[in-house]
Parts: sequence; structure tokens; C-alpha cells
Amino acid sequence: MFELVVENPIAAVIVMCEVGLWVLLGLGLALRYLFRLRLSSTLVLWSIPLLDVVLVVATALDLRSGAEVGTIHGLAAVYLGFSVAFGPAIVRWADVRFAHRFAGGPAPVKPPRRGPGRHAHLMREWYRVVNAAAITSVTLLVLAFLFAVPEARETLLWWIGRAWFVVGLWYVFGPLWESGSRSRDDDREAPALR
Repeated sequence: MFELVVENPIAAVIVMCEVGLWVLLGLGLALRYLFRLRLSSTLVLWSIPLLDVVLVVATALDLRSGAEVGTIHGLAAVYLGFSVAFGPAIVRWADVRFAHRFAGGPAPVKPPRRGPGRHAHLMREWYRVVNAAAITSVTLLVLAFLFAVPEARETLLWWIGRAWFVVGLWYVFGPLWESGSRSRDDDREAPALR
């Protein structure tokens, strides 16, 4: 892992963006709840998307400079898509827990374990994955047609199919799986009601 990051600047940028996300998130929440600096906290938290901009620019510049297109460029686009799609939910998730732990806020509400509420929760998560795949696809198209050399486009475009494959898997093992288990539970409970 360390060699990959040292040898590949885009891998290093991805790692720095991930570390930066958690550092900025922790700093922003600490400023808000521990030091009561709401404006400073808001500015720090609003700077988190700048990490995504850094990643896109670094990837585009790497491709523009003639770097050989590889797996890491596709992963950069996937990381970007998931970061943008799931980022606000991650910030909300951390905010609720930090407020509860350090500022006397209400306890985090756990997602339902069964029933229609569970299915609705899984569908919201799946819609985020769809959003992530759409962002990934657009990013890959832009990188492929504006920054990569024509011979390398196919490598980047290959990742679009993979992103949508993840969407399909997430649906099958999330909402669809839950629907199947819910119907099996209903079948088991039905004879008891008679």
C-alpha cells in the first residue's frame, strides 16, 4: 500500500483527501461543540468539498501531462462520486453523534431494523449509490474526452460499467434482499394470525 502511494501521485492525493475529510470533519465539529465557534466550524465544514475539487484537478492534470491511464484514475473518479454523494450524510451522521457526546444533544436515532421504515432507509442509501454512480460516470466522461489521450479513453470508460454494477449489487443485497426477507417473515407470521 505504501509503495502504491509513493509511486503514484493520484493514489497519494486520494489518501490525502480521505485523511483530510476526517481531519476537517473532526476539526469542524470540535470548533462547533467544544469551542462554540459556530462560524469557524461552518467555514471548516464547508471546505470539505474543496478536497473533491483538489482530487479532480490533480487527476485531470495527471492525465493531461500524459500519465499512463490506470486503475488509480478510475478509482479517483469512483472515490469522487461516492464522496460527493455520501459526504453530506457522513457529516450529518458525525454531527449528531458529536453533539450527543459533547454537547448534550439528543441520542442518534438508529435506522429501523424491520418493516417499511427499514426498506425506506435502504432505498435512501441506494439512491445515494445511484447518485454516486452518476457523478462517477460524468467525471469519467469528462476525464476521458477532455484530458486523456484518445488511446486511453477505453480504460476510463470501462469504470462506468463497474460503477453501475455496484449500483445493481447494492440494490440486490440491500432493498431487494430486505423485501425478500420481509415477505418470508410475513409468510411465517400469516398462519399464526389465523
